[in-house]
Amino acid sequence: MKLVRTVALVAVLAVTAFVVPTSAVQPTDVSLVRIRHAEGVAVGGEDVIWILAVGSDARPGQAMTRSRGDALQMVGINTRTGSATAIGVPRDSWVAIPGHGREKINSALYFAGPRGMAGAMRNLVGIEPDYVLVTRFPFFEDMVDDIGGITVTNPRRFQDPYLKKEGFKQGRIHLDGYNAMAFSRIRKGLVGGDFDRSANQQRTLRGIHARIRSQAARPGFIERGVMTVMAHTDTNASPAELFEIAQAVAQVDPRKITTCVVRGRIGFVGAASVVFPDVAQARRLGREARPDAALRGC
Repeated sequence: MKLVRTVALVAVLAVTAFVVPTSAVQPTDVSLVRIRHAEGVAVGGEDVIWILAVGSDARPGQAMTRSRGDALQMVGINTRTGSATAIGVPRDSWVAIPGHGREKINSALYFAGPRGMAGAMRNLVGIEPDYVLVTRFPFFEDMVDDIGGITVTNPRRFQDPYLKKEGFKQGRIHLDGYNAMAFSRIRKGLVGGDFDRSANQQRTLRGIHARIRSQAARPGFIERGVMTVMAHTDTNASPAELFEIAQAVAQVDPRKITTCVVRGRIGFVGAASVVFPDVAQARRLGREARPDAALRGC
């Protein structure tokens, strides 16, 4: 029973990348939307579950699910093979947004909410996510602080005059909530710009996952975590569905987790700098997550 409780919580929190919130965090800081075509999760069957995680750039007073998206990570879980992948999508990717023509993909949330973001991701990757998870960055910072911070491996030193003037050193570094946010959001100080930022977001997710696993045996952590995640998530999915998602993620083998970033080239549409994504690569990543193929990475 203890093992079941542990893996279930780790599963839920690893997918969402958030953990036990403080009393100051409000329920509207997290939204999990089940997309119409999703018909539940068949753990141990021939299903692949897709969860699109979106960091909302909403300012105080703005609707979280109708603001521009920032961090965009498409998480695929193969329940048959126990493999999983996170596909990072540059937020400036120029894609077709259902009903709104071609725009930067991060504007899909602003124009059409989580369902519009799901449609835009379908147009790029070729698969519509089963669920869309949206959260605010202040919530993310609180969550990282609450578990005592995370450790990531930074491949190269970088800095930003606004978010992190002193910069992040190369190598293994410990990050508190604010610095985890900055590490995930900085773009201008990176050689690869939007592409490297997306990779850093995936390093942050791995760091959170590792920290949660190391803390899962603490007395009361499981119970407190499950209750607060449920209490602070606005969702149209049933409790049973959420548990099935948790089971699916719990079955993922850490050795079979891959992280990929959709490639592309920088260009301009009018005066706006955009990313023209490599749609063929994005579609290949989507195909490899289907039930008859293991997730093989980039």
